[in-house]
Amino acid sequence: MIEISDVDQTLQKEARHLAQKFFGNETEKCASFTNRLLDICARAQGKDLLLIRNPGGWGSTGLDHCFQWERSIVTGISATIEKLGYTSLLIHYLRTGKGWREKMQEVKAQFQFFTFKARLMAAELEFLTRHINNLKVILIGVSQGAAFGDAVIQCLPGLGQVYSIEFGMPFFHISRRVITERTLVIDSNGLMLDAIVHGNLIGGFKAYLIGPFRWLKYQLQGRPVRFAQCINPPGHEYYWSYPKVQQQIEDFLQIKLGTKSGLEGGLS
Repeated sequence: MIEISDVDQTLQKEARHLAQKFFGNETEKCASFTNRLLDICARAQGKDLLLIRNPGGWGSTGLDHCFQWERSIVTGISATIEKLGYTSLLIHYLRTGKGWREKMQEVKAQFQFFTFKARLMAAELEFLTRHINNLKVILIGVSQGAAFGDAVIQCLPGLGQVYSIEFGMPFFHISRRVITERTLVIDSNGLMLDAIVHGNLIGGFKAYLIGPFRWLKYQLQGRPVRFAQCINPPGHEYYWSYPKVQQQIEDFLQIKLGTKSGLEGGLS
């Protein structure tokens, strides 16, 4: 175990070596990767859990601009972790930049079931769990982010302290999904079937047709939103307030983590 200080040369050297393994001589990418990894490492020191949100779609949407139901899920999981007595750090893992080139690369990555990006995150998690004592990690993924989280877990068969909670994985990824004892898969909100999970193309198509009108409505009301937020396929929302959603998550966290030593009770 390396004792992390403000400037730890050994840790920096190892992080740079890991960056070069993936990005070779691409100096800018290596520097960005190294700095981000060291920053997470420093911020996660002393925490029990690292919560990593993997957004859906292109993987470039921050929490402030995502669906309300996704924000409710992140808030609910964070609150449950706190009730169990654990401290946590939440980060948002954006897979893609804003440009069209990055989006085209993301399309290719999705066809390949995120092979490179999943290996990259898996290496980061191995680094973090090796250098932060007793750290556990929970991946929180929605839609394409759920598929990405599943791909990461498949790259970490021996790393038992990394878990994945997956919501509404698109039907075209499900054949490659592997459900392990560290995975919670939620394919239904308990109210209706998810059109994205079950391949309801008609329902999905209607959502895209209605999307522009919803977007225009918000603009006229002076409530500008991102276009993606106006596309709501049937059943593809998992609000924390939905009993089946909340109960499954709380049960999973209670079983996998338990209540922190020294505390009585648990979730009620």
